[in-house]
Amino acid sequence: MKAYVLINTELGQESSVVEELDNVRSITRVHSLYGIYDVIAEVEAETMDKVKEIVFNQIRRLENVKTTITLITYGEPVIKD
Repeated sequence: MKAYVLINTELGQESSVVEELDNVRSITRVHSLYGIYDVIAEVEAETMDKVKEIVFNQIRRLENVKTTITLITYGEPVIKD
């Protein structure tokens, strides 16, 4: 199961949040963003409960994370050449 987590950070703390997320095992990619959200994290887990645990216990509890929105994927990805 794959999910994307959109994250708002405290002002100026984007890079510190990216560094902390890089150490979370189930997070496969992390990017800083321009726009409404500051960071996006790609989470891979075996179950929905595991995704929930990662978001609640390993992302939302970080000191400089203000808010999150989690997007759960379904189906097979479309891969373009």
